Amino acid sequence: MAEIVEEIHAGKLISTAQHKVGQSIETMAKNPVQITWRDIRITAVPPKGKCKGKNALKEPKEIIKGVSGTVMPGQFLAIIGASGAGKTTLLNYLSGREISQNLDKTGTITVNGVAKQEIDNFSAISAYVQQDDILFQTMTVRECLEFAAKLKLPGTLASKLARVNELIKDLKLTKCSNTRIGGPLVKGVSGGERKRTSIGVELITDPSLIFLDEPTTGLDSFTATSVMEILGDLAKK
Repeated sequence: MAEIVEEIHAGKLISTAQHKVGQSIETMAKNPVQITWRDIRITAVPPKGKCKGKNALKEPKEIIKGVSGTVMPGQFLAIIGASGAGKTTLLNYLSGREISQNLDKTGTITVNGVAKQEIDNFSAISAYVQQDDILFQTMTVRECLEFAAKLKLPGTLASKLARVNELIKDLKLTKCSNTRIGGPLVKGVSGGERKRTSIGVELITDPSLIFLDEPTTGLDSFTATSVMEILGDLAKK
């Protein structure tokens, strides 16, 4: 496991939950999924208009050159490449996040055999963990998860709190659940606990597919291994 973590350090990660792949769009929100992409090509084109920056692109530049792949249920996949290779661009495109308008994109993405553009609620079955942890420094780990649960989950308060307790246990955050997140001026949790809390905020809705942008950046080898083991267990679970 340590060797795997060393390879995906500063990389991108896509994880899917383990289950039989369904075909109905209506059941995707409840069932784990398989995502497949074929011949993805992303090209940066010169900006339109007369007002262009000094370092504006003058000729089209191909960033992603015919990339294909798939993530099966129960797996997590690392996207590895040098800095500036286009890992974040590819991850953003696969997840449906808004990327620069000066990019031409071609290729097909399917989820359980259904074209991604035909799925209106793709965000309901997926989650995206950004590289930078965006958490309230003065809130505790439990408060951050409860805040996300109250915003995102339907149902009663009791069911939301039960989901928070389940996540705290799965992410091994029990000991620090009442510790502040902290920051430059506020003492708080460790880097690994902060990262697991960020992942928990996105996992609160129990998504079938989760995208992570550099989940181990800034972590030591032991903490990175711990984060990867937890993600692997969650994917299989």
